[in-house]
Amino acid sequence: MSALAVPSERGAAPFLSVEGVSKSFGPVQVLKDIRLDLLPGEVHAVIGENGAGKSTLMKIIAGHLQPTGGTLGIEGQHVRLSGPQEAEERGIVLVHQEILLAPDLSVAANIHLGRERTRGIALDDRGMNASAGEALARLGAETIDPKTPVNRLSIAQRQLVQIARALLVPHRAVIFDEPTASLTPHETEALLRIIASIRERGVAVLYISHRLPEVKAIASRVTVLRDGQHVTTQGVAGLEPADMARLMVGRDVSKLYPDRDNASTRGAAAVLAATNVAVPGFVREASFELRRGEILGFAGLVGAGRTELMEGILGLRPMSGGSVTLDGKPVRFRDARDSMDAGIVYLSEDRKGKGLLLDQSLRTNLTLAALSRFTDGPLLKPAREEEALTGAVRDFDIRTRRRDLLAGQLSGGNQQKLLIAKMMLLEPRIVVIDEPTRGIDIGTKEQIYRTIADLAAEGRSVIVISSEMPELIGLCDRILVMREGTIAGEVTGEAMNERRIVMLATGSSEKEAALAVETE
Repeated sequence: MSALAVPSERGAAPFLSVEGVSKSFGPVQVLKDIRLDLLPGEVHAVIGENGAGKSTLMKIIAGHLQPTGGTLGIEGQHVRLSGPQEAEERGIVLVHQEILLAPDLSVAANIHLGRERTRGIALDDRGMNASAGEALARLGAETIDPKTPVNRLSIAQRQLVQIARALLVPHRAVIFDEPTASLTPHETEALLRIIASIRERGVAVLYISHRLPEVKAIASRVTVLRDGQHVTTQGVAGLEPADMARLMVGRDVSKLYPDRDNASTRGAAAVLAATNVAVPGFVREASFELRRGEILGFAGLVGAGRTELMEGILGLRPMSGGSVTLDGKPVRFRDARDSMDAGIVYLSEDRKGKGLLLDQSLRTNLTLAALSRFTDGPLLKPAREEEALTGAVRDFDIRTRRRDLLAGQLSGGNQQKLLIAKMMLLEPRIVVIDEPTRGIDIGTKEQIYRTIADLAAEGRSVIVISSEMPELIGLCDRILVMREGTIAGEVTGEAMNERRIVMLATGSSEKEAALAVETE
């Protein structure tokens, strides 16, 4: 990834200051005495593990939450923001980590929602479409049609729409909360260039990301939070990503991926095989085998058909051709329950929208897929559910302040652990996990990688779909690369490197792939 950071102008007066801010939810304190300042023309990163308090701090700065202690200052004046509208009026805009769009409206309607353009008494649809197209083009997202309903977009495309919407507001400070968690490397590079251009206009940028190379590339200073408290604020020039990781988690995390014996699965029998599978509009003639005890990776650009291939095989969307065998016997799954009953579970990339019920308790989410294990006839047995929750919190290290929280109140990493624990209650033989560490800090990534390796060591077979090439290379026994709805090739052994994956994913030459890798 190319370096975009510039030294901060320490002589400039802060646009925004956070002075001893604390926040409690009832008896639970999530922030304590946080101090931070943000300069015009600076990118200031805030990093920390999931649950460190980063998003809570951002919501306070953007007026979504009130602090229980301390003050905010704008241009040297103490302020008490009544809500996000007042924050925007003062020039502070927040690009949320969660996707907050109206799914049934078009891209252009979402970008202009609440600030629609009119011609007389009618909406100016043509003007809004043109404006939305320009906003998306500035993010490198020219392929998104402003007239398309948002519910037809991928998660990555929805995030770009949300960013375009936020940047339409006149702004003096922009807060980006995990903006690249759903983006491809190309889209990420385009967004970082946009952020650099925002900074060059004298706008202050507060940037939250778990992707530490991005922080190194774009930020001038970094503030580290741990357990709701300030650890340090330092210039990024003197820190490497490994140093930042150590400050975040309080320990060395240089060995991120568990050791595995890749040779042990080469002669293993195929447990799942797909032959010439077609999924209308997404996949054509895709064939592969998954072996017992194997971690099989699926790489490719967003839109290559990786997720849709798995959804077609597992009954989540229709297949229009091809065949699937399980242990050599033909199968055709009608829906997700069919595939779960056969011992295959799917962990969606959209854990908030499809994996968990955010407004329900941890216990309800954990036991829902395996509910028959927690009933006697028509009666639910809460004591059994509580016992299962105790085991899940212990075995998967789900860090929660209280057991009576809703799933939506957990950090992203702990939501992912809860989703894994939920599916493991089904005791599956095959686990398909889509973007396993999206939006998750490096310490929690290490835990999830170890969990995936342990599943394979127990003899289960695992398919990992990921947009992060280092993740696939570090974790998988083999990697299949998809391009434009087909499987373009397989990489194993010494050929399992970013250059080879890029070549297959893009159809580029070795020289072009090497250049693409070098610029990341």
